[in-house]
Amino acid sequence: MISKIDKNAVRVARHARLRHYFGGTSERPRLNVYRSLKHIYAQVIDDVAGVTIAAASTMDPEIRTQLEGKDKKQAAELVGETVAKRAKDKGVEKVVFDRGGYLYTGRVEALANGARKGGLDF
Repeated sequence: MISKIDKNAVRVARHARLRHYFGGTSERPRLNVYRSLKHIYAQVIDDVAGVTIAAASTMDPEIRTQLEGKDKKQAAELVGETVAKRAKDKGVEKVVFDRGGYLYTGRVEALANGARKGGLDF
């Protein structure tokens, strides 16, 4: 019998391997991405202090009103722009991009492009 591969477990293991090589500091925090089937979430995290500096998702009321008629990639780009604006308001200019073990394509890439358009440097 063929066993089915748990893709989320593979992603979590890949994320753990990647996190070994980089982390967020106060000078250059980590822009973390989490993607579910319906929504996408982004956080700017200072791992040294253990605090979230800025966050945005498609669940935010501010973003939810702008999602009418947009597909998931456009929504991800809007989340990226919003998290970049919120991070810049807190004084963050440069970040380390943490794709969360996901492949850099589709919604993850759209979020990264939106964050760059919003003014974050990575």
